[in-house]
Amino acid sequence: MATTTLLKLVTLLCIIIIPFFLVLTSCSAFSTDSDIQDGEEYVVDTPSIGFSRRALITSQPKKIKKGAKCDPITNNICNGISVNNGTGLLYCCKKHCRNVKGDRNNCGTCGHKTGFGELCCNGNPVGVAYNVDHCGKCNVKCSSGLKCEYGTCGYA
Repeated sequence: MATTTLLKLVTLLCIIIIPFFLVLTSCSAFSTDSDIQDGEEYVVDTPSIGFSRRALITSQPKKIKKGAKCDPITNNICNGISVNNGTGLLYCCKKHCRNVKGDRNNCGTCGHKTGFGELCCNGNPVGVAYNVDHCGKCNVKCSSGLKCEYGTCGYA
């Protein structure tokens, strides 16, 4: 009797725990964070107009903190500014600088959200679960002949 009860308990725990771990590992493949973490900065690609050549040579590159406050009318410090060697494009979305090339809540334009299982890759919502060019995250290409399944190249 005790053996049967113990067997039922172990079976029940396995039924609950295994799917939990499968969901947990698949969620880590679809990270919601962009490549730049909190507290990091964007480096502006082109210098501001109006500086002398000497000032450009001696000055440090302009940096904008991720999520810096802005105002589209009075303080628009991120009005279509290319950053990080063209990998980012900053716009003022809801009074904060956002990279519309990689922000899931502002993908391509301010306020355009990506769907479930999608990431914002170069300003376009991309499903990363089965895409061989963006497998699991942006710009991760699977080797020739390997399929992308569940965000992993060559899964199975």
